[in-house]
Parts: sequence; C-alpha cells; structure tokens
Amino acid sequence: MSNSPDPIRIAGRTLALDAPTYFIADIAANHDGDLERAKALIWAASEAGADCAKFQHFKAERIVSDHGFKALTKDGAQLGHQAKWDRPVFDVYRAYELNREWNEELAGTARAAGIHFMTTPYDEEAVASVDALVPAWKIGSGDITWIEFIRKVAGTGKPLLLATGASALADVDRAVRATLAVNRQLVLMQCNTNYTGSLENFRYINLNVLKTYAARYPRVLLGLSDHSPGHATVLGAVALGARAVEKHFTDDNARTGPDHGFAMNPATWREMVERTRELEAALGDGIKRVEANEVQTAVLQQRCLRARRDLAPGAVLTMDDLEPLRPAPAGAAKPYELSALLGRRLRGAHTFGEALSLDDVEPATGDHRVAIERAAVC
Repeated sequence: MSNSPDPIRIAGRTLALDAPTYFIADIAANHDGDLERAKALIWAASEAGADCAKFQHFKAERIVSDHGFKALTKDGAQLGHQAKWDRPVFDVYRAYELNREWNEELAGTARAAGIHFMTTPYDEEAVASVDALVPAWKIGSGDITWIEFIRKVAGTGKPLLLATGASALADVDRAVRATLAVNRQLVLMQCNTNYTGSLENFRYINLNVLKTYAARYPRVLLGLSDHSPGHATVLGAVALGARAVEKHFTDDNARTGPDHGFAMNPATWREMVERTRELEAALGDGIKRVEANEVQTAVLQQRCLRARRDLAPGAVLTMDDLEPLRPAPAGAAKPYELSALLGRRLRGAHTFGEALSLDDVEPATGDHRVAIERAAVC
C-alpha cells in the first residue's frame, strides 16, 4: 500500500502531489454586501489565476454571541484584529452576511469564469442552502472543535478542506478522525489564524507542521490557509508538499472592511501563482540524473584522464602518464576509472593532452594487480 497522499477530485480537477497547486481565492466578506461586486471579484480571481472563488455562509446570530463578545471587551476595546473594527463584533458579522439568494447567481458566475464555486459554511442551514452548488467544502479553523458539524459536512460525501489554525495537535487528531470516519476526501491545511498582516507573523507560521502532518497522516493531502503578506509562506508550503492554497482576495486593499487590508489583490495573486508554477517546475520528480539541459555542461565541466605527455604504443601506463582535466567527451575514462588504466599497455600512440578510454589499453592479465601497484609508485 502506498504511503503517499490519496488524490482528490474536485469537479474534475485532480489535487495530488504530482498535480499543480490548487488556488482558492477567499472572497469572504470582501463582497461588501454587493452582489455585482461579488460577481466582479469572481471574474477578477479567475483572471488572476485562481482555481476557485470561495465565499463564507454565516448568519451573525449563528456564529457569534453578541453578549459573549461584549463581555470580552477590555475598557471598551475589542481583542486581536477586531480591535480595529469600529463597530461591535456582532454588528460587523451582521453587515457582512452573504445573501443566500445570491447562491445560484454566484455559482453561475464562477462557471462562466471557468473556476469552481466553494464556501465555508458556518451552520447546518448554510450547508443545506448551497449543497447542490458546491463541489467541495472548507471548514474554518474556528470550527475545528465542533466535531458534530464536521461530521455533518463530511457526510455530504464531498471533498473537505480543513484549516487547523489556533489549534493543538489533539484538536487536529480529533477532527481528522471524525472526517476520515465518514469521508476519505480530506485536505488538511496548516494555518496561522492571525489577521493583522504583520511581518511578525512569519515567526508563527510554522510551516514545518506540514512535515508533522505528512508523517502522522501519510494518506492525507496537505494544504495551506494563509494570511501573511508576500509569497514566502506559500512557496515554502508547496515545497513541503501542500497542494491546495487558500488566501483572501480583494480588488482593492484600501477599501474599508474586515478582510480587505490583508488580502491578496489581482496583481499579487497573479505573481503568487506564477512564482508557484516556477517552483513546481523546479521541484521535479526526485530522481537524480544528468538532466537534458546539463548534457553539454557535463562534457565541459567534468574531467577525464588525459595523456600528460606523448605516449608510445605498448607503453605501460603509470600515474605520471595521466592527468584528470576538462573537458570529458563521451567514452573518455573518468578519474574514478584510473585503476582500470594503471599498469596496462596502450594499444596505440597517444599525444600530449589526448583523452584516453578503457578501450585504448590491452586487456588485463593475471599480473595486472602487481602492475598497478608498481605503476602507482613510479
């Protein structure tokens, strides 16, 4: 049985170690409550190289407790990235709910744009409302401990992408077990759940967790859900085996809203995809060989054994007769083959600097070992 990750199919697209990385543009709240804007972002994501446009289906009262968040405030200030919000948490979620009457039109726009339509659902009603329109699901990091819901979503039989930010390994184990018990189509995504966009966050991305996941769940495909600036995190994750990448997407980082500031825009998204495709080409298949573009370089830079002086036919070769020098044409004896030439007689004459091959000497005799020893000390 293979220990490599099982491939996953999303609407005809294969996600696998030997397949191109699958890019998910998380439009999230960046539709700003405007259907036409949401549709325009789908087209922009497609044109920038995304494979999927993802939204988030939530109702404020089904995802946050107004009382709970107000109780968390310290001297009237909200915590973490929410400290920059100018409204209570509940009100922000209410303002950025995705109108579920848009579902059909958003899915149709994605089809027209040639990319997939996906969502992160935050309650069972959301799952039911969009199930017929999506080929796969994303579970956000915040719901990794809601095992009942994970089972519900996994039970649809569609591929499930599970983010693991702000969680311990025990949380990941629990969620993975729950998913695999009903659905083997899992993409496990390393994530650092901090939305500030600070360069300090690189210290906490911990891409090497992907190695831990690969060893712990060898048949599970890996991915990355990322909120950091630039491309370093994505490129590192792909090099470590991630084949699904999710990042937030907007057309204008200066717009007001909870997700615009740290999102990728069309220019940075396109660059991310291009750099990733370069990396994928560079990763190769892991088989060490002289590559097609190195054949001439091997001749030019490797050494072969050459005559240190003019050599007459019948000469018994010694160390003083040979020198390893560039270039090394095909068939020439390599330096590691020196012992196969020492102590043997030349079939013909060789001029100074001429390359020698194993065919240029007479066959070894029973006294060849003694001759080598003598040649080596001459």
